[in-house]
Amino acid sequence: MTESHKKVLVTGADGFIGSHLTELLLSHGYQVRALSQYNSFNNWGWLEGISHHNLEVVCGDVRDPNLCREITRGCHTVFHLAALIAIPYSYSAPDSYIDTNIKGTLNICQAARDCGVGRLIVTSTSEVYGTAKYVPIDESHPRQPQSPYSATKIGADAIAKSFYNAFGLPVVIARPFNTYGPRQSARAIIPQS
Repeated sequence: MTESHKKVLVTGADGFIGSHLTELLLSHGYQVRALSQYNSFNNWGWLEGISHHNLEVVCGDVRDPNLCREITRGCHTVFHLAALIAIPYSYSAPDSYIDTNIKGTLNICQAARDCGVGRLIVTSTSEVYGTAKYVPIDESHPRQPQSPYSATKIGADAIAKSFYNAFGLPVVIARPFNTYGPRQSARAIIPQS
């Protein structure tokens, strides 16, 4: 791997999956620019306990297209994990989910295209499939939005795929199912590893 391929951006780095991904990338010698959602407490979420000379934490929001372009510049790979994820809250505040999950993904896709990144990995969710029509679920399974959250993740996937189809942006969409481990929310299926 060349030195120019070692600079990566992780959005949503302050979350459960993002913080573990950030640690893994650092352990493999990558220079990581980690986006943590800005808050007035200057709290970096799960990044708080991570210190490394190759870690640059940027506080901001994927809803800001100018910031997305700025933080993407110079990065070879972008791991896009930033999202609003609480399904119950999506029923109360669907506009917030549209702004963050769909428009935020659009901003990252545009920034990745403008900055010429080598690869964009968009993190989706198993929720896009809704209640299984058959098992095991495969990639041909129909998308079934059963909450505003799942609808916005379907929309985000479509935006990312459109940038691949229309502009040749090198995009990969990952759909995790039931992640678990240290720092996992107590609300999860397996809250502790």
